[in-house]
Amino acid sequence: MSELLSRFDDWISDGGPSALVMKEYLEPAAGPGDVIFPPTFAPPEDNRDIGAGYIIDRDGESSTCLLDSVGSQANRLEPLFKTAKYHHLVPQFEILVNERKVNLLDAGHRAADALVRSTELATELETAFNECAAGDATRLARIAPTSLVFGAWDSRGSQVKVPRLIDSTVRASGVREIKRAAQYFSMLEKEEVEELLEVDTQKQRKPLSKAGFLDAPSGRTHGGVIVSGEIVRTTIVNLTALRALGAGSNDPAPLRRYILGLTLIAALAPVDFFLRQGCLLVRDLKKAPTSVIVYRDGNRRPAPIDNVEPFAIATADAFGVGPGREVQFDPKTAKDLLKKASKAKEES
Repeated sequence: MSELLSRFDDWISDGGPSALVMKEYLEPAAGPGDVIFPPTFAPPEDNRDIGAGYIIDRDGESSTCLLDSVGSQANRLEPLFKTAKYHHLVPQFEILVNERKVNLLDAGHRAADALVRSTELATELETAFNECAAGDATRLARIAPTSLVFGAWDSRGSQVKVPRLIDSTVRASGVREIKRAAQYFSMLEKEEVEELLEVDTQKQRKPLSKAGFLDAPSGRTHGGVIVSGEIVRTTIVNLTALRALGAGSNDPAPLRRYILGLTLIAALAPVDFFLRQGCLLVRDLKKAPTSVIVYRDGNRRPAPIDNVEPFAIATADAFGVGPGREVQFDPKTAKDLLKKASKAKEES
């Protein structure tokens, strides 16, 4: 066996480390102290009056704001494996929906997504999830290996949960929330609206404002945050969960090496941090990124990780990347899923 293939064998063997923890330090593209916009989340169902808002945790004078969640980071990273540089590392499945093609790597729930389960892959995936739960993840790795990297819950079928191996978030500390307001000015005068549209502007003010025919103030709303502390992207590679992947009666090492290679590509690939409108981040050159291997006894050792692409390519070749193909969305299978979901809701 080559030295390249066995490069991380200490990590995939019994008694290996618990996790690889990496931290990257970021700052607004316009520079430290510039306003950035976190995501807004719906309010709790039992308190809709408070409206949508940012996730900011406060403890005395300290505050921490969520800038990008685990799920959001996963959805940004998984499409890396569609790019010319990495597409050969995973099977490429495309679902045909009328004239449109949807890559499995874009499906929000991965191998468990309703779109994917509404194709001829449904039976294969049901079997793959059940085998994975029974200790053999080989079949799932042949069809949807990124479901082993980013996790999946087959809630519409086998109910099997596959834990994510990569857990990445972006958080900011020392945040101060600010507000903003706006005013839209119509290009038409009130008298012109009444004459040309033959309407009573007083009685129909709201629909006219909404349509853009009258002035419309937006009022005070979320205006982003200013960060006085650090913006940190923390990525945890769960090596304990990786070692739990089995290959049935076969040696699990080729499977684990392959999935680790994909995980390290996702964790280390250079990505743009355009998280949303108003939140473009870049690397903070004043603070070097760190990577640490963490052991179950709490020991932490620096683990500078680089040049993982040759490892990922070698492990993919050794494991054997499954063949991709085009599959057709089947309305009948989709309707059966809908009936099953409706029946489960009635029984609950």
